[in-house]
Amino acid sequence: MKLENIPNPIIIQNFITESGASYPTLPLSFALFGLPLHTAPVVLVNHALTGNAQVTGENGWWNDLIGEGKTIDTTQYTILSFNVPGNGNDTFVIENYQDFTTRDVAKIFLQGIKALNVEQVYAIIGGSVGGGIAWEMLALEPNITQHLIPIATDWKSTDWMIANCFLQEQILNNSSKPIEDARIHAMLCYRSPESFKEKFQRTVNENLNIFNIESWLAHHGDKLQKRYQLASYKLMNQLLKTIDITRNKEDFETLITKTKAAIHIIGINSDLFFTAKENRETFEELKKFKENVFYSEIDSVHGHDAFLIEYKQLDHLLADIFKAETIKN
Repeated sequence: MKLENIPNPIIIQNFITESGASYPTLPLSFALFGLPLHTAPVVLVNHALTGNAQVTGENGWWNDLIGEGKTIDTTQYTILSFNVPGNGNDTFVIENYQDFTTRDVAKIFLQGIKALNVEQVYAIIGGSVGGGIAWEMLALEPNITQHLIPIATDWKSTDWMIANCFLQEQILNNSSKPIEDARIHAMLCYRSPESFKEKFQRTVNENLNIFNIESWLAHHGDKLQKRYQLASYKLMNQLLKTIDITRNKEDFETLITKTKAAIHIIGINSDLFFTAKENRETFEELKKFKENVFYSEIDSVHGHDAFLIEYKQLDHLLADIFKAETIKN
């Protein structure tokens, strides 16, 4: 696998956010994997809340899906991934997190694609908030991709999602241990009651004299606190709350009828965050006015995080999209 190290980020000039905040310069760091740019179809991968542009290779968070001989094969595609500006993976920090919405990040990513002289990508794929950014990109630039693959996400944040993000924001702004406590709450949304039951069976950590579920949650909180910045968490939570391709724009049907891209929605039957029911409703709405839309579902007890766990199912669900292109080439 070939990793192209890009020494300098793209500099986005004179960016005005939806809220009217002005940023004279915004650094957009990114990574490229697989075949060199402009020699193969490009797959854009959008990371989730605590993710980054390192989608494959050493410390790659989606290594089971992306790599040599994998579902998204780095010997057949160019893999592009941006860091959300302010996500903590470079020196740039955004303190005024409420300046930004998901659509702002989508605009920044689109400017990044343009700066790389890419007119259209083969696919945009992303899970959770990364998939929300993907939806926003398609609404802004209907011809930007041939395939949109939003996983465990939707084109809008529901009341349930907004409520959870509101609670996250309260914890992040008011707790004495904001990252740890917010992460503990978030893990309850990322997994499911059945997942916890299967994993822990009400067992006790004899050394700590607490339930194993408690020590596991505390471990995840402590682990994130050691590698993640508070400002980054606040920003990414804000993005999760503000997904809505129709806000101050046209209605859903009017926006999506502008694109010829195939839309492949992948839900998770146990997702407590972006529910499968909501995904199926989006699919049913799309089918009323668009032919090349598809819905599939990951069957898992593991909840929202299943898109990071159930690689064999994802391979099966995505094979036709990526391996057909491989055969064609």
